[in-house]
Amino acid sequence: MDSNESPLGGVLVVALEQALAAPVCTVRLADAGARVIKVERPEGDFARGYDDYVKGEATYFVVANRGKESIRLDLKSDDDRAVMERMLAKADVFVQNLAVGAAERLGLGARELHERYPRLITCSISGYGSSGPYRDMKAYDMLIQAESGLSSVSGRNRIGVSIADMVTGINAYGTILEALAVRQRTGKGSELSLSLFDSLADLMAVPILQQVHTQVAPKNVGMHHPSIVPYGSYPSLDGAEVLIAVHNNREWARLCEQVFELPDLVNDPRFADNKSRTANRDALEPMIAKETRRYPTEELVKRLRAAGIAFGMLNDLPAVVSHPALRQLSVKLPDGQTTDIPAPPARTPWGQDEFGAVPALGQHDDELRAEFS
Repeated sequence: MDSNESPLGGVLVVALEQALAAPVCTVRLADAGARVIKVERPEGDFARGYDDYVKGEATYFVVANRGKESIRLDLKSDDDRAVMERMLAKADVFVQNLAVGAAERLGLGARELHERYPRLITCSISGYGSSGPYRDMKAYDMLIQAESGLSSVSGRNRIGVSIADMVTGINAYGTILEALAVRQRTGKGSELSLSLFDSLADLMAVPILQQVHTQVAPKNVGMHHPSIVPYGSYPSLDGAEVLIAVHNNREWARLCEQVFELPDLVNDPRFADNKSRTANRDALEPMIAKETRRYPTEELVKRLRAAGIAFGMLNDLPAVVSHPALRQLSVKLPDGQTTDIPAPPARTPWGQDEFGAVPALGQHDDELRAEFS
């Protein structure tokens, strides 16, 4: 993607980052054309050592650090600290997700930086925010999933991806874009802060409101919905799991009449509307499963499609890898090999043909030190 055509061409981002939340934010900025300089401790971002599954590279690191430049700095060294200051003097955005208070101890706290660089946008990412009784709590993704209540509405299980880190990174990306728009109008930078807990609390708004206003927590119903019926996974004759999602009474009537050929079910007062169907789900769900088991998967899908009923398959990962809707782009690894990664979710006029390369540790040490000497 030509930097002159990209949305963030000419924007310089300095990232003092590790693990996942901040790197997810800055990789989005890099995808949009920003120049992202990743500042790593001399031994490197510890996410580089999580695994070696992607042709010798760590999966998380490959996904969240493509398109960046890597420089190793020891910020307790006066010389390296001077390099950092010269980069910040030219930067548009500074992102960090060190432990709460660590940036301030290095002289890189947001307030201090704004005094020196008024146009700089700073973005600090933490587990629970920079104040309050939880400010110093370690906050890894699994812990935030549990503390936020997400695990309680997900079958007391950890969601199988690092959702707290990823959602926080995406939130930070969007907030930085807002701050760039503000600076375009005012000429002033902004001090931004986000926490993993806040991001998941935002996702939990519906169950939180239900708890507050009914004093009853939503029941966990697995691959079904706690307040919409039918909305879940049902078995076919050959054992596949087919998801059926009915949102209104028109769809309910078509499901009964066209898919199951049970017109009398439409007029059953127990299932007259969604509220009734949810209240009587213990009676209804087995009836639906009995009907879906009558048909092989192909026939059931054909009937659902013809009736205009929303449906999907409970795919395993091999099925997702070969899914016809999966779009991927190539990314170059530090040793020159390539791998494919799911493409950015937004399709835009300034889209790209491939991702920027994943940097080796300290790959840009010499040229960056020379540039900011």
